Amino acid sequence: MIRKKLPLHRTARASALAALALASAVAVAPGATADENNVPPPGSSPVCAFYDGDALTAFGEQGDRVFQVQCMLANRRYLPWEAVNGTFDVRTLDAVQRFQSDHAPLLPNGLVDAHTWAALWHA
Repeated sequence: MIRKKLPLHRTARASALAALALASAVAVAPGATADENNVPPPGSSPVCAFYDGDALTAFGEQGDRVFQVQCMLANRRYLPWEAVNGTFDVRTLDAVQRFQSDHAPLLPNGLVDAHTWAALWHA
């Protein structure tokens, strides 16, 4: 029997279910440097859906990769939500270094490389 492959269509419902699953899976990183009082602002969504790769992201960069790093750091309480602005600035650098320090064997160098991306995705 030959089966015809159906095209993959993403519906709004499927996207909403995926976002809900992602939000449920986001965990707060253990560690003394995470801020337990950091909560998303009212009306915002803690789901990070800006970028899904692992390209090197560093100080001074701007764009979707930085938004993704910042959103995941804010979800894990390393960065305040008001600092999620898409610019890899000093606050983001500090948050990345604190996250890296809490997640051995990462080196706290402030570079979001493939290893740091993996730790962020799985924290």
